[in-house]
Order: sequence, then structure tokens, then C-alpha cells
Amino acid sequence: MHRGLHGRGGLFDADPPGLASRLVGLRPYQLRATPYEHTDELPFVVFAGGRGLGKSAVLSELRDAYRGHTPVALIDGEERQFSGPPAERPVESWSPVGQALTTVAEQLAEPVTGAGRIGFPRLAAGLLAVAAGGWSNRDVPRIRQEAERILLLNETGGGWLSGFAGRWVSKVISKVIASLSGTGPVIAPIIEATLEAFAEGIGPAPRRLRRAATWYRDYPNAGGSPKLALILLSRHFRAGGDSRRHAERYLVRALLADLDDAYAGVMQRSHRRGRPLVLIDNVQEPAGLGILEPVLRDRADGIADQVVFLTALRGYTHPALRNAGRRTLPETARESGWTPGTSPSSRALLVSLPPLTPDDTLHIVDTASDRLGATSGGTVVPPQLPHATHRLTGGSPLGITLLAESARQNLPQGAASLGALLTADVAVHEDHDGRPTYQELLDRLVPGGRLDELTVLAAAHDRDSACALAQAQLPEDFGASGVLDLEERLSAEGWPTAGGQFVGDPFLRALLLLRLHHGDRNHERWRAVHRTLIDHYDDEDPHGNARYRLHHELALGKADFAVAHLRDTFPRTDTRPWLSSLVFIASAPYYHAHDPDGRDFDGHDHRASVALGHTDAAQQPPDSVDAALHLRVRRLLHAVWQLTDPLVLPDPKVTERLRFELEQLSNLRPAGNALLWRASRDWPSDALAGRPFRIPGDDDENGDGGR
Repeated sequence: MHRGLHGRGGLFDADPPGLASRLVGLRPYQLRATPYEHTDELPFVVFAGGRGLGKSAVLSELRDAYRGHTPVALIDGEERQFSGPPAERPVESWSPVGQALTTVAEQLAEPVTGAGRIGFPRLAAGLLAVAAGGWSNRDVPRIRQEAERILLLNETGGGWLSGFAGRWVSKVISKVIASLSGTGPVIAPIIEATLEAFAEGIGPAPRRLRRAATWYRDYPNAGGSPKLALILLSRHFRAGGDSRRHAERYLVRALLADLDDAYAGVMQRSHRRGRPLVLIDNVQEPAGLGILEPVLRDRADGIADQVVFLTALRGYTHPALRNAGRRTLPETARESGWTPGTSPSSRALLVSLPPLTPDDTLHIVDTASDRLGATSGGTVVPPQLPHATHRLTGGSPLGITLLAESARQNLPQGAASLGALLTADVAVHEDHDGRPTYQELLDRLVPGGRLDELTVLAAAHDRDSACALAQAQLPEDFGASGVLDLEERLSAEGWPTAGGQFVGDPFLRALLLLRLHHGDRNHERWRAVHRTLIDHYDDEDPHGNARYRLHHELALGKADFAVAHLRDTFPRTDTRPWLSSLVFIASAPYYHAHDPDGRDFDGHDHRASVALGHTDAAQQPPDSVDAALHLRVRRLLHAVWQLTDPLVLPDPKVTERLRFELEQLSNLRPAGNALLWRASRDWPSDALAGRPFRIPGDDDENGDGGR
């Protein structure tokens, strides 16, 4: 894989062949054939996942892997060209699906090794009929431009023959222009002129054009007349709604019929290796759905095609894919295991892209480190960086790649933590200025507005606390409905949920909270948000919600309340919930301690000094408490706070101190001795390996302590 994609071998492997090889019949980047897994009906493959999982990168890699070897096309349903018609074109004669089919056909038409261009006469005839619905004799230049683009889809020649095809297009356009009348509709004469030209065979492939001219005669209610069929198709398209979807289904079918024609016959098959490949990013958008649904319906109705569709869906579900087969990418590495059912949606195979593994992260960071070493004169990459990067990103390919690039650019300038790498500028393109890495990430992970509101709500823990924040910190017109809308959007885009957090994904939440902290120079919004939540949990249930309130006190740099609570509850609370509260409270975000006016004291992280006992001498525990226990809990809290912070690299000295403090606490609680001892062994190794702290005894061994 030329771009160094990691963790996607189940798709790209050549030996044994991965999913792409088995569907296309060719090994990536090679002309070597591989046996087909599905010889009759193909699954319509949909790669599923949230933002940042590398779906677009996978499709781009697939295009590069097969371009020039077999016909391949790649479109993105979110591209601007699919959002609305050109300024001069009436909306009733344009749709995202029609634009997508034109773009796909133009790419599929390109010559490949051993075979020339593919022509699309059926599709061209249908598209021309649709376009004619928006023509009049007053806009001849536009007619000529639109007709030429459509008719050039028929060109199959190369060299001198392409010139002949160009002259043929000019002749057809002349017929079209001549058919325009001074008044009245122009659709019928234009269709008549087009079919006449096709039937005359005045092009480079007469028989192919004549077959295309008669293909539409089976259109419903056309009575076997291709002309009437195209008039009806144009009329249905202009009508919109279900009528338009009916017409678009025939346009999709026309594209696939043209492709089938290009592979028909012994001679054609001997020159064309593999199957044609259509790649659609953001298939949930109208341009993608308008292709996906007709293909699934036709395949369910027994109308076969041999086109490989590999597409990407944002999220993990869609109504059009209700009965789709479901696999993870590793499960399809050697065999898809897919068989169609009876419904159209069962003709799809939904393949979830997993996050990258710690080993994948290590390789990506190592690659950036090698490039760094070659240009920086020996800047040393911290050994904990790969593990910490994986813990922060959760295996997000986008997050890992951009952080690795930020490390390459900013480690030589003194950036020493993930927080520093996120706030440092990164230049993604050589011809563009850099900007903070966290902003670059958020623009890709949360596009489309509402970023300011989501930034505030990232500090919330559930819908109630989010509504409290919305009422106090967001415009009046946002309110509870805005909270529900953002909740729905996060779910629709595939972001996970997590108990105790409004934004369930830890990586996205960390980026949003970083943006909240840096939103103004004096951190006024940051302090206001956390104070709102402190008041919310204090008013709602001061005892039952103590850990939430203390979490936000700690986020404001006030550790005394948390120390007192953990110290006082240690003797009388079961060990497992006490450890869980410790981890949750200490998961508070930390962005430099600041005074009541929002100013940083000195910009340094003091948690390690507290954890190592360097500040004990300056402490005066209350007279009525066990001073040794008070200081031990204070050191432990700061150790957990520092070691679970996803934006810093773990300090080996602090991990050893964490081990010691938990061992000593285990001596004070005979009933909970085993759990505290287990934590003293697990947590230091979890910290150094970049894993969330596991609460000993929890059923979920991968739990994150409420984070």
C-alpha cells in the first residue's frame, strides 16, 4: 500500500487475497488475476464508521490501487458539485444522482491496460433527455456545452478515432440545435434528433449506438417506443418525488447496462481483466443513496450486474441498509461469508472499520520519527509517545496521523507533551500556513456548524447537565431542543455513547475541552462552564453527585475538596466504588492551574511535584484528621490525575509513587486489601502502556473508570 495505510490488510492483502482482490478479481496495484469469491451476485459493500476512521483514505487508496488496471471511479457525496445545479440550469432538470452518474461514467470511461475507452450510449441518451427538459432556444451556448459533455460519454476511440468521435458529437449537437423551435416544448424534437443520429450509426460504433437507441423501449408505458420512453423518463424526472426516483433508477440501470455491454463477448472479456469498480464516499448523501438504492432493488429483482461497489457510510446504520449483512473488516479478510436474503437491503454487506491497534500506532509514529531524525539533527522522540498517542486517540487513524505529523514538525521546537503537540501549529499542506493541530482535527471531526455549542456541552455528563449548561451558557434559542439535536447528530455520525459523559468519545471530548479552555485568553468561558456544573450538581443532590461536583472543582484547580472527600470516605466506603470515584474525579481535564482572574501561575504542571511529595512540607492538614492519610490521599489523587491525563506523557517516577501509595493504603483496609493491592499492580502498568485504568473486580475489564 503506497500510502502506508495500517490495519486495513483484510481489504488490501494480495496473498492470500483480501476482500478487494476477491471482488475485483485483481490484486491491488497488479494486473495479476485472483479467483472471484462471488461469481453470481456481488455484495454492495458499505464501509461503516464514524469520522476519522479512515474511510475516505481507504477509498482513495482503492482508486490508486486499481486505476489503469480496471475501470474505476470515485465520487464523494458531500462534494459541492452534488449540492445543487449550476447557476444556469433549472433545478427540475438536474439532480445529485444525475450529476453523480455523469461523473462516474466520465471516470469509468478512461482507457485501461489492454483495453480502450468504454462508451455509455444508454446513459447518454437518458441524460440528454433529462437535460432537454431545461433547454430552450434562448440558451444555445449552454445547450451546446451540456450536450457535448453528455454525448462525449459515447466516445470509445483513441488517436485518430477520437477526432472522428468529436466530429460525430458536433454533428449530433447540430441536429439537436436545429430541432429547437421558436416556441413550445423542445424535449420531443431533441430526443427524436438524438435517436435518429444513434440509429443512423454516424459514430465510431454504429451497432452499439443502435442497440442503445432501442434499449429504452421496455420503459413502463412506452409501448415499445424508445422515443416515447425517453419523453416519459424526462417527464418523470421533472415531476420530482417518487416519479424522479423512478426515472433515476432507469438511469442507474442504463449505466450498468453500458458497463455490461463493454464486457460482453469473448473478445471484450479477453481484453478486460477484473471487474469495474465504483467507489462512493459518504454514500448516505443524496448522490450516493440515489445509486445505492436502485442497485439494491434491481439486484433483488434479479437484474444482474457485475460491478463492484465499495462505498463508505458515516455511522453504522441507515434505513436503506436495515437487513444488510454485518461484518467487521478482520472477519472479511479471507471470506466475506455474505449471502443475500430476499429484501433489497440484504444485498448489501456492511463492513465496520475498526480503530487502529497500538502496534499500528507505533508504526505510524515510528515513520514520523524516522522523518524527524533525518531533518532535525537528532531530536529524540519520547519512548512513551506511541502509547500515549494511542490512548488519547483511541486508535483514530486521523488523530494518530495528524499527531504524528505535529510531532515531526514541533518536537524540535520543544513540544514535550501531547497537549503541546495539539496546541502547536501543524502545516498539513506545504503551500498552506499551519494552525493548531486540535483545530485541524475538530474541523474534520465536527464540520457543519454547532461546534461552539458542542464545545460547551462537552463538559456535561448527561442530558440534564447538558440542558443546564445550555440554559446558562448558550443562546436562548438553543435550549433543550438544541441539546437533543446534538445528541441525535452524535449518534447518527457514529460517535459512541458512554455512561457519565454527554460526548461519549474520549478523544473528541478532549479536543472539545481543549478548545473550550483556549476559547478566550483569560479562560472565562472555561471557568463559567465548570461553575455552572458545580452549581447544578450541588443543587440537584449534593451527596449523591459528589464525585461530579468534585470533578469540576478539580478542573478549576481546586483539589482540597476532592482530597477531603476521598480521605473521609476511605474508611467507610467499599473499596471498589471508592477507587471508581477516585478515577472519575481525577479524570478532570487539566490545563494549567490559574488564579481566580484566569491567569496562569507559571504555565507548569505541578501535579507530579505533589504526587512525589515535594509539597508535603508546606501542607497543614486539618487538626481533626489523620495527617498521614490526608497527605497520602492528596499524593494519590495527583498521581492518578497526572497519569490518566490523555494530554501528557506518563512520568515513570509518578507511576512508581502510585504503586507505593496504593500498597500503603492496602495496609489500612484489611477488607479491601486485595483490590487495592491489585490496583497497585495494574494501574502503573496501564499508565505506561497507554491503557485506561481498570477498576479491580469490575466485570468489564476494558472499563475506563467512568471516563
